[in-house]
This record gives sequence, C-alpha cells and structure tokens, in this order.
Amino acid sequence: MSDPDERKRALRAEALATDASRAPSSGRAAQERLLAEPELARPGTVSLYAARAPEVPTERLAQALAARGARLVFPRVSGSELVLHVAEPVALRPGYRGLLEPPASAEVWPPASVDVFVVPGLRFDTRGRRLGRGGGHYDRLLARARTDALLVGLCYAELVIDELPESAWDVAMHRLVTEVGVHRIAASG
Repeated sequence: MSDPDERKRALRAEALATDASRAPSSGRAAQERLLAEPELARPGTVSLYAARAPEVPTERLAQALAARGARLVFPRVSGSELVLHVAEPVALRPGYRGLLEPPASAEVWPPASVDVFVVPGLRFDTRGRRLGRGGGHYDRLLARARTDALLVGLCYAELVIDELPESAWDVAMHRLVTEVGVHRIAASG
C-alpha cells in the first residue's frame, strides 16, 4: 500500500476494530503513568479529551489534576476547528459526532495559554506522530500551541507502531504514555 491516505484509512479501520476487551486496569495504568510525569505535578492549564473507544479514558486524570489545582480545558468542534473551553468533566455533553464536549457557553481558553495537551489518537508511532479520526482538528489546534507546551499522546501500547504515514501538517507529540511506559520523543532537526 503506497498511498499514504489509503494506508491511514487502513490503519484507522484496524484500530477501530481492535477495541475488543481491554481491561479497565490498562486505562487506569496509563493515566497513573501520565500523572507521575513531572510536568503534571504542578498546577497549570491542561487540555484533556473525553475518550471514545479505542482511546484511553481520562476520568482519573481529570479528577487528580483538578485536585492538584490544574485548570482543565476540553475541546469543542466549531466548524473545522477545535475551540478549548474551561469545563469540568460532568459538564460535557454529546456534540459533534457524539463526542462529549463542553457547552458553547463555557469560558473559551486560548491554545497558547495551555501548558500540557493530552491528546487522543487511534494510533501513534515511535516518532510521536499521531493518527486521529481523519478531520485534522487536533493538528490545527496543536499548531496554535506555545512552542514550550508539552504535547502528550495517551494511548494503549498495542496501538503504538513503528511508523505512520506523515503529512506536512501533522504535529508530533513530545511524549507517548501507555499502560506499560513513557516514551520521550527525541527532538528532530
């Protein structure tokens, strides 16, 4: 399969089909590993997501980060963009394609004011590249992040592969966190 878009479609379909019976302990373990990262020890602004299979849940993260004094922001789809809103997980409601989103009335938060982005993906590769659901929403959001913001891909170890097809607009993660470990991505260039 030489066409990158065709390869991405195949990888996306494969990831969506492998969501069978993951132990809840795997999702908890991934969240605990992320909570142990030094950047999450001090309060700041953290962008989280509301998980949809096969993504790692973030409920434990949200609870622990809020207890540490972090400001939590969640994405809401607005046209072709993701807009971040300050919200508690209990305020999230079904929105775009059934995703849980904050209400449009919640305070908008600029991406350049986020310290840590916790990003979902259907697949990641060992170079920090991410395969999402195909809309490019997260790539456009992350392109507006501060250069010193930490970008973390949170996923199950079985969804990390050696290499994903790359597009010019893809934004790579600085770190991948799974239930089995933390992979720090070497800076390129």
